[in-house]
Amino acid sequence: MSLTHGKLIGYLRESLNIAHADSESELFSSGLLDSVSMVNLLAFVEQTTGLSIRAEDVTLENFDTPDRIIRFAEASA
Repeated sequence: MSLTHGKLIGYLRESLNIAHADSESELFSSGLLDSVSMVNLLAFVEQTTGLSIRAEDVTLENFDTPDRIIRFAEASA
């Protein structure tokens, strides 16, 4: 299964209640997501992609915006 931009934005809007989420929304550094929401987001990415995300992969460079998450998932597949 693949993680698409639409699936990720839909998850952020519907499951994490970030109504105005877009490709460049800074999720963690701006405070939109707390640590619990970030864990839920990581679980969603793992379930959707089949990837196993290592702790060292969870960086702002990889997970701060939806575009970065998509690039990380594509590069890790």
